[in-house]
Amino acid sequence: MRRKCAWFRLRRSLWAVVLAGCSVAALYGLVACSALPTIVPDLARDRRPPIQLEGARGPLSAAQSKAILDDLRSRGADTGIFDRHLALESAIVGSPLTTGNEVVLLQDGPATYRAMFAAIEGARDHVNLETYILDDDEVGQRFAQALIDKQQQGVQVNLIRDSVGTMGTPAAFFQRLADSGIRVLEFNPLNPLVVRKTWELNQRDHRKLLIVDGHIAFLGGINISGVYSGGSFRQGSRRKPTSASDRSLAWRDTDLQLKGPVVAELQKIFLKAWGDQTDEPLAARNYFPPPRHAGDEVVRAVASSPDEPFSVIYATLLSAIGSAESSVYLTNAYFAPDPQLLAALEAAVRRGVDVTLILPSQTDSALIFHVGRSYYTQLLRAGVRIFERRGVILHSKTALIDGVWATIGSTNLDWRSFLHNHELNAVVLGTRFGAQLRAKIDQDLAASDEILLERWERRALHLRIKEQAARLWEYWL
Repeated sequence: MRRKCAWFRLRRSLWAVVLAGCSVAALYGLVACSALPTIVPDLARDRRPPIQLEGARGPLSAAQSKAILDDLRSRGADTGIFDRHLALESAIVGSPLTTGNEVVLLQDGPATYRAMFAAIEGARDHVNLETYILDDDEVGQRFAQALIDKQQQGVQVNLIRDSVGTMGTPAAFFQRLADSGIRVLEFNPLNPLVVRKTWELNQRDHRKLLIVDGHIAFLGGINISGVYSGGSFRQGSRRKPTSASDRSLAWRDTDLQLKGPVVAELQKIFLKAWGDQTDEPLAARNYFPPPRHAGDEVVRAVASSPDEPFSVIYATLLSAIGSAESSVYLTNAYFAPDPQLLAALEAAVRRGVDVTLILPSQTDSALIFHVGRSYYTQLLRAGVRIFERRGVILHSKTALIDGVWATIGSTNLDWRSFLHNHELNAVVLGTRFGAQLRAKIDQDLAASDEILLERWERRALHLRIKEQAARLWEYWL
């Protein structure tokens, strides 16, 4: 959920600030304020050391790491992910590939919120929450009360909330949290007079992360809002909406519950985000308890920031697609691909890879919806299969490549996520989790309509006009 209307109001009031950083021509696609760097992954295996995994007791030996990766490789079809991609991923991401994790795949708001509330209720030391949207509605109030209750029990609660994402939430909502002792940090405040360090209007914290006691974490695409109150496969969810913004539609999202050594890596990401925004230290707590072996999943935390030379999530995804040998499944809420992503998808098809996109048929953002559709002809002609999920607001951000490399998180396939947002994903390796995610993908495919080239090329003129007009804004969406 993007708060597009809020963004447009903000743009009108601060347009002079925007134009100071970009030429008017940039808004019409002639010149961009900044551009995604050309990512040409060097996949030569002999130039990088062997991939080393980390477990609950620290780094594994080279032999142990190789044994785990060989076992993962042996369970699936032949793929270049393990040979060509992981070395690059390890080199550019900066966080370790960890083993000994438990991963639970969560679908939609009801299941995800139940798991999050249970974790919060069981908190004994601290709760760290980072979110883009935190609404003052029934769901938001339930979270607020749960957090206040824990703070009053002596559990330290720390909250990072994005300034734009929460601009519609009354200040009194957050003051109530702060008055209870919760540390509330407004990420990159819209008001430059209250900025603690630097002010970057266009940089937003789009991450969704909950960490409890340093032992359990949640991440994915879900915000804290009443729009997620219904399940996307509930009875009646397939009815025809009266409008694209019909709030009675269920929101379809995907999230992860994680336990094990990867939680410490997520904790580092949260604490760094806090420290980058303010010099005020957090209350001393046991943020890094001894890691516990929780399962057998191999997971990597991947965070990206516009302060870096390039989005590591973007580079990782491009590399993974470039290494695919059998299948690429991408499910995403907001699709505005840059030329490199388009080229990677088309090249995969030419190699004989089954490339499938699942995108929304209804959305909360008409502009990004039509931007995505403006690329359908090019992709369909290249052999990419495109499906539109019906009867829901699709908000998931997932990828599954060759059935063994999966990523779930907050990152959309658009310029904003790759250039301007702070994002967070997890990469999970192996056929076991891959099969679970594939089952959810198959569910979505069964509830989707395939876009066929012949029919698509006969679409109405007014749709083509909307697509081309929306393209003028794709950099900013």
